[in-house]
Amino acid sequence: MSQKFQEIINSERPVLIDFFATWCQPCKVQSSVLNTVKENIGEGARIIKVDVDQYPALAAQYGVRGVPTLAIFKNGELLWKESGVHDVNSLTELLKQYA
Repeated sequence: MSQKFQEIINSERPVLIDFFATWCQPCKVQSSVLNTVKENIGEGARIIKVDVDQYPALAAQYGVRGVPTLAIFKNGELLWKESGVHDVNSLTELLKQYA
């Protein structure tokens, strides 16, 4: 996963990573928000989900201490990272800034 993850975040297009856990209720809320963000942003950005229980080393590498944690990468660079649930409009605008 680590090699594949590097390929994904090295994209010219912004990539929003959703670090989540299947048992996390706020993560389920965030997931439905991200579906709408994807509709809004279209091909302008990618949205990838990473289960922290399946990939704990990846979560640790990027300092994920709570879920959900969202991070935006472009050209391999971490541009933004925040924990907690975020709304559709904030995330759509954020991704448009980096697109």
